[in-house]
Amino acid sequence: MPDLLIELRSEEIPARMQRKAAGDLKKLVTDALVEAGLTYEGAREYWTPRRLTLDIRGLNARSADVREERKGPRTDANEKAIEGFLRAAGLSSISDAHVHSDPKKGEFYVAHIVKPGRDAEDIIAEVMPMIVRDFPWPKSMRSGAASARPGSLRWVRPLQSIVCTFGAETEETRVISFEVDGIVASNVTYGHRFHAPEAITVRRFADYADKLEKAKVVLDAERREEIIGADARNVAFANGLELVEDEGLLEEVAGLVEWPRVLMGSFEESYLEIPSEIIRLTIKTNQKCFVTRQPGAERLSNRFILVSNIEAKDGGREIVHGNGKVVRARLSDAAHFWKRDQGDLPDPDTLKPSAEKFGLDLKKPLDQRMAKLDALNVTFHAKLGTQGERVLRIRSIGLALAEVTGADQALVARAAVLAKADLRTEAVGEFPELQGIMGHKYAVLQGEDAAVANAIEDHYKPQGPSDRVPTDPVSVAVALADKLDTLVGFWAIDEKPTGSKDPYALRRAALGVIRLILEGKARLPLLPFFDVALKALRTQRPDLAGNIATDLLAFFHDRLKVYLRDLGARYDLIDAVLTSDADDLLMIARRVEALTAFITAEEGRNLLAGTKRATQILAAEEKKGTEVADTVDEKLFSLDAERTLHASIQLASGDAREAIVKEDFRSAMAALSKLREPVDVFFNDVLVNDEDKAIRANRLALLGLIRSATGEVADFSKISG
Repeated sequence: MPDLLIELRSEEIPARMQRKAAGDLKKLVTDALVEAGLTYEGAREYWTPRRLTLDIRGLNARSADVREERKGPRTDANEKAIEGFLRAAGLSSISDAHVHSDPKKGEFYVAHIVKPGRDAEDIIAEVMPMIVRDFPWPKSMRSGAASARPGSLRWVRPLQSIVCTFGAETEETRVISFEVDGIVASNVTYGHRFHAPEAITVRRFADYADKLEKAKVVLDAERREEIIGADARNVAFANGLELVEDEGLLEEVAGLVEWPRVLMGSFEESYLEIPSEIIRLTIKTNQKCFVTRQPGAERLSNRFILVSNIEAKDGGREIVHGNGKVVRARLSDAAHFWKRDQGDLPDPDTLKPSAEKFGLDLKKPLDQRMAKLDALNVTFHAKLGTQGERVLRIRSIGLALAEVTGADQALVARAAVLAKADLRTEAVGEFPELQGIMGHKYAVLQGEDAAVANAIEDHYKPQGPSDRVPTDPVSVAVALADKLDTLVGFWAIDEKPTGSKDPYALRRAALGVIRLILEGKARLPLLPFFDVALKALRTQRPDLAGNIATDLLAFFHDRLKVYLRDLGARYDLIDAVLTSDADDLLMIARRVEALTAFITAEEGRNLLAGTKRATQILAAEEKKGTEVADTVDEKLFSLDAERTLHASIQLASGDAREAIVKEDFRSAMAALSKLREPVDVFFNDVLVNDEDKAIRANRLALLGLIRSATGEVADFSKISG
């Protein structure tokens, strides 16, 4: 079966767009071919800075004929109906139609239509121009003389050539010719821009990839990453250093070069006085270079790894020299930011009102930055006020949370008012990724308590499922306060996540609260603290929304389900313990854990079956309006099974209730497991729907006790199985 090779070669595609663009090309082409009736064995996409490539194997040479039946009017229909049928079916005469009989509808005409298949080459030539013209680039441009014409091609960067070859491995490939804005598809491509600028004639993928390799182009992006990673580690090792790994940078750099060559540069050791985070971001952001360090050390070395796209005749000396000049200039700027942030602001007298509001010491640089942040009225959100107002709310919430986390209130208050101060530092202004980190460093330099400095950095955490969760009580209090203020605030202004859209990262904030509570084993009832956060907000914005607690708690429940499910918990077990007003997330998690252990044991499974039977019978009778006694009357018992079950329920309920008070849910489950045998015996020996109305009502009330007893720990009716 034939193979199809497509290459779209252009000027340099931004690295961040390459992977998705190659995937889009694969999906668009394969979807179009399948829709046209073709099948294929496999497809793989490739990308370099200057090309998107698609290799499709085992493509049908021709689409299959399509046969369909089109039902027409009855044979005794009027002439106009028959003429309409002939036109729609493409028949020249009614004699070309077939007559089918139906016992109910009589005889009617049917057209047997055969749509012949099409050559794959014709299909490809038809779909490719549309795919190229409508390609979903995030940003695109027009170029060249043709760009002045209406409807001219838009592409991410000027499109230069198209390769499209087709043929079986045992045959000579053919060029599928089509044209897009003056660019005609051919079998000609070009290699490396500088090392191999000559035209290359290609046939099929293996030949294409081999010739590109000889022309200094490594087609496979993953292989370029492997080359860069391995060579960078080897160069670092040869110099007694180790590479500081960065997967994101590695992928980006692999998207900047077609023929990667790894080199090492250096800068003056005096720049190592700058924090390592600033050095790393400066070199990464501005020069796309990797940093190194002594093996096992935290502090960076003054050597960096760069990746060139050419084999320089001088061994790369000029490239290293040029990159080194830029790195030094950027580090000089970074050193300037670092020193400026430790000095006084030029207008301290204007900051006194803000300093008094927050209890700041204007002799300290970080305090000055917080006062400046407030004095400038920097907006957090148009409907939620300034950053200064938000800091006041975080402090208020944090002080309330300190009682739960066991944190020192004075330290929480101090950490809260300094938490956002580094937003006014020049280092964070240049590198927003360092907010919190720089606040921590500046806090240490001005002599803050270690708990305060740590909380300034950690109050943003956790920022994702793999991020570290703070454990220090001060950090936990400020981190929770920050996230609860965010969530309550955006709920109050009705800016909630919708579908896949979550512009304020509220799902991440809720997950952060959940992880802080569960992984920190914190007993934090959410509803009272929603009220604390809302009260702090209404002090500043009295016109904002009223009761948001129910809806926000439901949002937390949804996030909790996802979190617990990712840890392996069953959805039905989570639903079984989760009530609409449950706001103690740690308690919910412990109940789920205990229920999981209980249900996986034989006694738990058997009790579940008996309980569900009791619940279903009771629910069915309640639905029919059958009378159920308010209380169980022991005088109406006539069988030992009734008496035994009643006594067992009273004993098990009492034991389970005591265990729940102690939050020992496993013991509560163990107490309920004792109901297994008396429940089984009851259903074997007792007819619930007795003819005597009073006895029936009493026995249904007994089933109600089973439901109530198990309901102390979970709603067994929601458990599957």
